[in-house]
Amino acid sequence: MTNRLSTEKAAYLKHSAHQKIDWYPWCDEAFEKSKKENKPVFLSSGAIWCHWCHVMAKESFENTDIADILNEHFICIKLDRDERPDIDRFFQQAVAAMGSGGGWPLSVFLTPDRKPFFGGTYFPPDDRSGRPGFKTILTTISSFYRSNKIEIEQDTEKLINAIRPEPAVQSEINEDMLLRSVKEILSDFDRQNGGFGAAPKFPMTGAMEFLVNRHFFTGSEAIGYAVRRTLEAMAKGGFHDQIGGGFHRYSTDAEWIIPHFEKMANDNAWLLRNYIDAYSFYGDEYLREVAEGIINFIRTVLSDPEGGFYASQDADVTPDDEGGYFTWTDEDLKKALDEEEYQVLAMHLLSERGVMHHDESKRVLFVNMDEGQIAGNTGMELKDVKEIIKRGKLKLLEIRGKRESPFIDRTFYTSLNGMLITSYVRAFRVLRDNSLKDYAIMTLEKMLKANFTGGELVHSEGVGGFLEDYVYLMEALIAIYEITCDLSYLNKADALMD
Repeated sequence: MTNRLSTEKAAYLKHSAHQKIDWYPWCDEAFEKSKKENKPVFLSSGAIWCHWCHVMAKESFENTDIADILNEHFICIKLDRDERPDIDRFFQQAVAAMGSGGGWPLSVFLTPDRKPFFGGTYFPPDDRSGRPGFKTILTTISSFYRSNKIEIEQDTEKLINAIRPEPAVQSEINEDMLLRSVKEILSDFDRQNGGFGAAPKFPMTGAMEFLVNRHFFTGSEAIGYAVRRTLEAMAKGGFHDQIGGGFHRYSTDAEWIIPHFEKMANDNAWLLRNYIDAYSFYGDEYLREVAEGIINFIRTVLSDPEGGFYASQDADVTPDDEGGYFTWTDEDLKKALDEEEYQVLAMHLLSERGVMHHDESKRVLFVNMDEGQIAGNTGMELKDVKEIIKRGKLKLLEIRGKRESPFIDRTFYTSLNGMLITSYVRAFRVLRDNSLKDYAIMTLEKMLKANFTGGELVHSEGVGGFLEDYVYLMEALIAIYEITCDLSYLNKADALMD
């Protein structure tokens, strides 16, 4: 069976085309059928890079019994959250207001007039550890919907009113506001491990950009310590790809060791800005190396030879082997490296703290011992240790490149391309690498030709532009104008603002 998602453009939707569920993309037809057949809508929102989306697909959406329940009692819609961030964002807010958290896969049940009445994220297929399984939820929801429509209608109205945004209040930005913002961010700083809050840890790139700027203007030691401790901790963790450069999406632990392995264009765009800004301010060569590693990852994995940045690299090749492409066994290292390289790389990157929960032979590589410590422990010259590490990493990268690699979403989203163009320009201004400028300009021209035609901006092929597309493309146009002095870019930014 091939469902109607086979003709969709989004990779995530096409990925579900073989399932026995009668999926619709987000469309009026699905809701009209819901109304006509008096059935609730089941909306599943996720992304091609999402590990738990693939897990739920394998466990539930490819389960014949569950597919039969969905087809008989629901109208089913599959949504790609990268393609339609506007719809996903609304239902994320709704599910959060229900007290069910948020994230992907997002599982929401709607009335025929598109109002959410129940939702959550990942559900196991069967009842597990006191938690209801997806089969139980589906049968309960179907029965509840048939017998409680008036109550559902009343509750959905209350929910929508609760998440309706308050009107924006116009006010001035002043010094006191900035001081309060810094205080609020630093109150959540993890002094031991770097970063903010507890596990799971996200890089908080907007906060980092703000703190780097405030340190520059104020000279505050507290801000400077938080910035440098966080940037160093993230870079030395398994959250940072020690072999191929770039960063994964987030860390599952407080110490930045075990990541969720998907690698996103937007995360790396902002982290590149963080490390470039910090390097230009502090002059720390390690920060420069990390920034150059991000660029190398983007260049080799997320860049089209003719210009344009891809959206993401998936976390896994299969959901059964989480992070399998990125992780290593002790035996893998012994086979790949000579004796001296293995001795040094094992001290540098291998540790029991990097063990994967589903396969204890596999480990995430992170900086367990730095070059100076290795030199001190072995009596080797520091320059020799650095050379051995560099040589060993290149061997591991070459071997990893021969593994089956995770899926790359080659969609050209306007917003993501705008972000990365600006990040490349910022890196060019610091590193003076002309290839960054040239690629940024080539990408911008491609975006203007493909995604901004006839005075209309699109998010991706067939999807109209959102506010973020306008904002990030304008930012990119201004960034390119500033390094070329070509007024045509500034005029196009002006036209987009209008």
